[in-house]
Amino acid sequence: MSDLTGELIDGRYQLTRQIANGGMASIYEAIDTRLDRKVAVKIMHPHLAQDEAFVNRFIREAKASAALSHPNIVSVQDQGWNQNGIPAVFIVMELIEGHTLRDYLNERGKFEIKDAINYLTPILSALAAAHDLGIVHRDIKPENILISKEGRVKIADFGLARGELIGSTMTAESSVILGSVSYLSPEQVQRGVADSRSDVYAVGIVAFEMLTGEKPFLGESPIQIAYMHVNQEIPSLRSKRKEIPADLDDLILKATDRDPDKRPRTAGDFLKSLESIQNEIDPKTNQMKLALDLPVEPIREKQRGKVKKEIVEAVEVVEAAGEVKETTREVRVAKEKKKKSSKRVRRNRKVALFLAIALGVGGWYTLVGPGSRVVVPSVVGGTFDQAVATLTPLGLTTVVLEKRFDEEIRAGAIIESDPPGGGRVASGGEVKLIISKGPERYIIPALKGLTPEAAQAAIEKYPLLIGTNTEVFNMEVPKGFVISSDPAAGTKVKRDTPVSLVISKGVQTLALASYVGKSGEQALNELTDLGFNIKSTYAFDENILSGAVISQKPSGVDVAPKGSTVTLIISKGSQFVFIPNVFSLDQTKATQVLADLQLKVVVKKLGTKKVKKVTSIVPKVGSKVKRGSTVTITVG
Repeated sequence: MSDLTGELIDGRYQLTRQIANGGMASIYEAIDTRLDRKVAVKIMHPHLAQDEAFVNRFIREAKASAALSHPNIVSVQDQGWNQNGIPAVFIVMELIEGHTLRDYLNERGKFEIKDAINYLTPILSALAAAHDLGIVHRDIKPENILISKEGRVKIADFGLARGELIGSTMTAESSVILGSVSYLSPEQVQRGVADSRSDVYAVGIVAFEMLTGEKPFLGESPIQIAYMHVNQEIPSLRSKRKEIPADLDDLILKATDRDPDKRPRTAGDFLKSLESIQNEIDPKTNQMKLALDLPVEPIREKQRGKVKKEIVEAVEVVEAAGEVKETTREVRVAKEKKKKSSKRVRRNRKVALFLAIALGVGGWYTLVGPGSRVVVPSVVGGTFDQAVATLTPLGLTTVVLEKRFDEEIRAGAIIESDPPGGGRVASGGEVKLIISKGPERYIIPALKGLTPEAAQAAIEKYPLLIGTNTEVFNMEVPKGFVISSDPAAGTKVKRDTPVSLVISKGVQTLALASYVGKSGEQALNELTDLGFNIKSTYAFDENILSGAVISQKPSGVDVAPKGSTVTLIISKGSQFVFIPNVFSLDQTKATQVLADLQLKVVVKKLGTKKVKKVTSIVPKVGSKVKRGSTVTITVG
């Protein structure tokens, strides 16, 4: 595939340089022109883009990585087909500036035991996240394990991954060919099938190589190596290196067993076993989860008032009395006409006269005299001022008898009167009123910062109940003082509402272990999960492996407050590098090799050749110099 450096992919990704080239695709460093950031763009070779199976596998890689969200997995940011310019199927990933685990193995050979465990931990953690989603990587090898300049471990290339989230796998034949034979499990070689235990096997082989500096099987051809994996047991680590702990040796032998059923089922199980070995030296602290649900109090609907009815009677009685009166008068007239009088008539006249006198006296007594009484109009529901305005013209005095709480009638409105509406009272008398104070509510006082005793005393000043007390850790309120109340301060509540208190247990302290010499990535993840604030810096160190912790502050203490700051200094590796042999390389490649070692390059050109190659280098090859030093190359 020709170099596509300089091309603009999908109108967005400007390819700046080629950083890797494989049998299936090439990887370029690029600039995302939309977000102005560096990314890595993986572009399938054109001749494979015509094969639907390879295109499906390429897209499956994007889906596999995109389905995962883990700090130790290279994240996929985009995927598509280049619509303009050169036809290309591409995947956009985060750019990891650093080296592969293979580079470290080639440079250092075998790892120290603690360093190997520190690298294996994030690898297994990433695979555990994939296995939890049913995704199997199927191509774990040092070339697919990246280590950034800051020491972060990343797993890349889920091109052989399979699972329910990403669709079916490829055929057995293509899987064997595409996988790296030195890390293939026996079942992959024999049957072309793989599950999470196949990834466990591959990690076990990687661990073997990290701890011994060599692969378990070597052969003249890939077929020989595959045959050994199927028919031979992996050698014991202790047969290669005596100081390896027996438990670690047993774990690697179990992970690389030819029988998949005897291996740890997932990377998570492998990780737990590995951590138990590491925990013998550095036990970890368990974490606690807390959840709280508050029930919602339903709103009670108000009852509607009853409608009063009035009944008016006696109309017919009055009309009937009128008719009787008219009949009597007619009789009297008829008798006068006849001018005939009897004893009965004279008696009736006397009775009528007596009744007339009695009725007149009674009317005077009731309406004008001492017996006169006033009918009280209804004032219920109105205000006190409205009642006064209604009753005063009738000569009545208004008196407030009582003010009481009422859930239905608003504050200031009249609940009832004595006498009630329609009753009678002597002229100049008084009408007594009962006025509403509205719903009975009390405001929760401010209790934060008080002792529990003082808070309870403040609550008991109101007709409220003392609820339950809960203790929690708090970084602001000192131990033994109230953090908050439920209901909260300022809330209006009914009588006999229970008030609960949340009381501070002070600042939570957590066990703080020393991470000096351990993976900086592990320290950052675990301390952050525990609730510490991490401040990390990077420095060169001749004795500490790149990515490991040089120093920690505070250190040597058993516990520290949760939320406090822990300062880590993480190694950038050796400050010195050795001048590589770049003779006969062209100017561009030689400059790139030296720049990757963080060296400044000065180029001297001789001759007129179009393609100039390195003919001299100063300092000489193999010289030990500081990173950032200037190297002069002569090309001609």
